[in-house]
Amino acid sequence: MALTRDVVSAPIAAADWLRRRWLRLLGPLARPIVTDRELRVALGFSAMILSALVATLVAPLWMLILGPLVWGVPHLVADLRYLVVRPGYHRRGLLCLVAGGPLLWVGLGGELWWGFLGAGAAALLARARLLPRLLVVISMLACGVGLAWLGRLGDVIFAHAHNFIAVGLWWSWRPRVSRLHWIPLALLVLAGMFLLGDVALGLAQASGGLAWFGGRMSLDYQMWRLSPGVAPELGLRLVLLFCFAQTIHYAVWLQLLPDEDRGRATPTSFRASHQALRRDLGDLGLGLAVLLALGLAGWAVFDLLHASHGYFRVARFHGHLELIAGALLLLERRRD
Repeated sequence: MALTRDVVSAPIAAADWLRRRWLRLLGPLARPIVTDRELRVALGFSAMILSALVATLVAPLWMLILGPLVWGVPHLVADLRYLVVRPGYHRRGLLCLVAGGPLLWVGLGGELWWGFLGAGAAALLARARLLPRLLVVISMLACGVGLAWLGRLGDVIFAHAHNFIAVGLWWSWRPRVSRLHWIPLALLVLAGMFLLGDVALGLAQASGGLAWFGGRMSLDYQMWRLSPGVAPELGLRLVLLFCFAQTIHYAVWLQLLPDEDRGRATPTSFRASHQALRRDLGDLGLGLAVLLALGLAGWAVFDLLHASHGYFRVARFHGHLELIAGALLLLERRRD
């Protein structure tokens, strides 16, 4: 046990040391970044958007393949932590039953429209006035019917849309005291528009990022997965947009929301963050998450395609979990 603690604590201590050194190098510039959360989040999110845009133009196929395998499991853990455990929804038995059933069915391979049924049921049980609850229920049921009618196209549309649900959750997570958050949001919109244009497509082609040297996860595979039945030029643009949006989705869950959810405005040490994670998930939950991440990585070494499929089968439920949490956040105004 002591050896395990040493193995875990050593890299955390090293990360804390590196951050202290970085802040000292910044000198006077570090103080506003450390003390002003709104400024820190706006700068961090803007940097993430620009980095994701460059990576999408240079290596989109690698980002699409490796992103879920590296960040997928940690982002699912963050989903469960901030959408279920931290707000205490797991202690509301009836809510877990009526919303968890459809989520479980989706996770086991059921049609995605069941997730909208779960979101509608959760909205009906929200601690809010009746009229807003009914409006959300009707909206969720209408989306579910539309998704079922569209078939596989509806699944693809939801896959693209769910990347931006996390951005909406981030924006709604707490009250804003300044307008700094509009800077990264504007950058996000501009980057998305840019990726749908001719210049971005030309840069991605010129960089060689759309060329794949082997395996079964080529550009044709990604177009079949992310833009089926679409004209090739538009399909390529949609692949680039999804690559960018998926990267932002992971960044929101792994960096932005943890900072927004923290009670104190200043960032905590990596050691304190690790201790808080253990309190929220317990040693068993954290251990299972680590084993799942390592198992997925080991699987990918031997069979990249099926490891990717395996992850997405496990993660099928999480878009609807975000949708349910968004509905509850909207209705119950859990902003404080």
